[in-house]
Amino acid sequence: MKTTVTNLLGTKYPLIQGGMAWVADAYLAAAVSNGGGLGLVAAGSMNGELLRKEIQLTKTLTDKPFGVNIMLMNPCAAELAQVVIDEKVAVVTTGAGSPGKFIDAWKQAGIIVIPVVASTGLARRMEGLGADAVVAEGAEAGGHIGEITTMVLVPQVVDSVSIPVIAAGGIADGRGIAAASMLGASGVQIGTRFLTSVECTIHQNYKDIVIKSRDIDSRVTGRSGGHPVRCIKNPLVMELLDLEKKGATFEEMEEITLGSLRKAVKDGNIKEGSFMAGQIAGMINKIQPAKEIIEEMFAEYEQIIKKEGSL
Repeated sequence: MKTTVTNLLGTKYPLIQGGMAWVADAYLAAAVSNGGGLGLVAAGSMNGELLRKEIQLTKTLTDKPFGVNIMLMNPCAAELAQVVIDEKVAVVTTGAGSPGKFIDAWKQAGIIVIPVVASTGLARRMEGLGADAVVAEGAEAGGHIGEITTMVLVPQVVDSVSIPVIAAGGIADGRGIAAASMLGASGVQIGTRFLTSVECTIHQNYKDIVIKSRDIDSRVTGRSGGHPVRCIKNPLVMELLDLEKKGATFEEMEEITLGSLRKAVKDGNIKEGSFMAGQIAGMINKIQPAKEIIEEMFAEYEQIIKKEGSL
């Protein structure tokens, strides 16, 4: 496939793997890149030293382009920003803050910068700062989310900027990719579908929860404190929702959730883990190699376009 996104990223397919903290490591990133997409190492829980090791490991597993996702609320953000320059990473995606103070240095180093946005205002701001593209992520996505759905957000972001727009949130098959293209997106970012890839190193309990989940099984907590997060419901999620109803403060909620993502990813703790996943989890029913997932999705996309016609 040849699109503005494949040309920008140097990939076979216009697909970026989601930068899922604790989940997206060297093994998943390399598998996605080897499968024709752009794999990401998620630096959300890392310091500079850990990220450097993960980047260097990724380089031993793939000779294809890959990127790093930096959550700008990470207290080590400045250190991480320098590491990606030192290690000559091809692409950086960002979230949870503005990358403005890092963009010039990244661009001078030849790094492609793609912030994740949840509104048209933020998209325009990122374009003004020099971003090469933006990921417009809808509220269907897993993890930290905005309030606008993908169906509504993507076309408005497309209309508001001149750089490529990559759609994210609620996409897990060829139909979702086709829908994103009809909305004007030049590519897609997919996270939840790769949770059940063979190469994803999360605990088996996490994979099982995703596979068993139904369309109605995700919940959003943290809205009252301004930090909404989508997870598959479990005892921790239901406790948090109950506390929110009772008026618990953000600090009280944070104390309970501290370390909960690690408990899900590493320990498979059914009761106390935060099993972040998008609403699309209800469509996922098997474990597959990342390459097979990518090829399956784009084969389905191409069949849909041939059958229905492209706009």
